[in-house]
Amino acid sequence: MPSLPSRRRVLAVGAGAALGAGAFGASAVPASASPAASRRSTGREETRTLDELYRAALAEGGKLVVYAGGDTPTQQDGTKAAFKDRFPDLDLTLIVDYSKYHDVRVDNQFATDTLVPDVVQFQTLQDFDRWKQLGRLLHYKPAGFSKVYDKFKDPRGAWVATGAIAFSFMYDTAAVGTGARLTPRDLVDPKWKGKIASSYPHDDDAVLYLYSLYAQKYGWDWVAELAAQDVQFARGSNSPGDAVFGGQKTIGVGTAGSAAGSSPVTFVIDSRHPFMAWGQRAAILEQAKNSTAAKLFLNWQLSTEHQQQSFNGWSVRTDVTPPAGLKQIWEYPNANVDGFPRFMADRAEVERWKQTFALYFGEVKGDPTPGWLGLHPGA
Repeated sequence: MPSLPSRRRVLAVGAGAALGAGAFGASAVPASASPAASRRSTGREETRTLDELYRAALAEGGKLVVYAGGDTPTQQDGTKAAFKDRFPDLDLTLIVDYSKYHDVRVDNQFATDTLVPDVVQFQTLQDFDRWKQLGRLLHYKPAGFSKVYDKFKDPRGAWVATGAIAFSFMYDTAAVGTGARLTPRDLVDPKWKGKIASSYPHDDDAVLYLYSLYAQKYGWDWVAELAAQDVQFARGSNSPGDAVFGGQKTIGVGTAGSAAGSSPVTFVIDSRHPFMAWGQRAAILEQAKNSTAAKLFLNWQLSTEHQQQSFNGWSVRTDVTPPAGLKQIWEYPNANVDGFPRFMADRAEVERWKQTFALYFGEVKGDPTPGWLGLHPGA
């Protein structure tokens, strides 16, 4: 990470006050949590078909509870509908909330012996490594596990990524011009002032990582110029896309999208400029009440048929070919697929980035905390 700007310089660019930064960060390990003895993986992939697993799941009780990371309660309605269409007699409860809230719930449930979900599917990648060490995750390899990109799975099957997600920026193709090709550097052009929407970088760690890549590539002067662009910040990585598709803004920063087309919106993937991507991890909890149904869910999500229907064209499987014009997501060096897990693992560094961008974009009042001040030699 480059040297972050001094407190004096941050305040000089008008980092005023609007909203509090809120409660963020990694969940603390519950003091009362005692690791369960982890069931050891046999090393073999699942050999039962989806229909065989379905029958076994119904015999088990026919229920399944999934906690999924997302921005809105309805964000996974398509997944739920597709699963129910394929397995109509299984009672699926799929609850969507921010990953940073879900993981706290799960930790509390571990501590109070009140576990609710069978499957967790989160953006907070660091939780899976922590829960693996605590023996909280069932080691299991769904069918097709060997075809999943190596960095998108735990070798022993404690977790596996079920979806490949990329964050970048997008723009209204017609408003910008079909012959134009914007880059992140162009976002500070005065002609885009008042026409940009963005997720709060200090509210979503994936958006935060994207902004950290921008800061490292273009410098803090660029960040200061962006802060003067009258950016409309809102909560949720869905909000920039909603603003662009809804015609309220021309450009949306810190959101997911598909680079397979450019109508009516261009999602920018440019080899000269950074973006970020990761594998959304999923795991079966060791204490899951409905472990067979959980296995069915992971096998269905990793199936070739399901992976080929990815909204952005990218799969976690090496044997699913992206649409014409796209490479596998891990083949883009500037997607920083390896960097995001490292970023998420260093929670102190994450918090320092949050404080910095919060100040630049006017989201906290008063001086930064003493701990943050100590980072900057010029403070």
